[in-house]
Amino acid sequence: MNRARPAPELDPDANPASVARSIVLRQLTNSAKSRHQLAQKLAERNIPEDVAEAVLDRFESVKLIDDAEFAHMWVRSRSMHKSLARGALRRELAEKGIAPDLAEQALEQIDDDIEREQGKDLVRRKLRTSIDLSDRAERDKYTRRWVGMLARKGFNPSLAFGMVAEVIDESRQDD
Repeated sequence: MNRARPAPELDPDANPASVARSIVLRQLTNSAKSRHQLAQKLAERNIPEDVAEAVLDRFESVKLIDDAEFAHMWVRSRSMHKSLARGALRRELAEKGIAPDLAEQALEQIDDDIEREQGKDLVRRKLRTSIDLSDRAERDKYTRRWVGMLARKGFNPSLAFGMVAEVIDESRQDD
């Protein structure tokens, strides 16, 4: 059974700042992290708050922690590879502790037309030739499914309905 282990206590003989630096460096080696995420890791390892703040401030001053750059990279990656829309990306950035103004700046890099095409491509990938879109009940059923999928990806529901309708119209014209 995979149970979560309690955070190890800080060795009384260890220098808390040294331990904190090691933790942060190890975390940053795996992947980029926001300051908030790193602060959570330090808290889990029982690093005193004042020591954690000092270490994180130092890492920020030498540009090893940069929430603005992290947000830009996160948005670019998740938009491209996961086809997430602004709504989902905004939520993810908030969960990672990114300030709303930094999140909005990062989200500006997403082009409306590209986002719309990504949503339509998601629906096209789900569209199978065995689906009879001329049958109203069948069309409605799949419209609800695809709009739900797009909503989970962060697309505005009214925009999602429009994208699904366009893909259905394209498909019916091809038949």
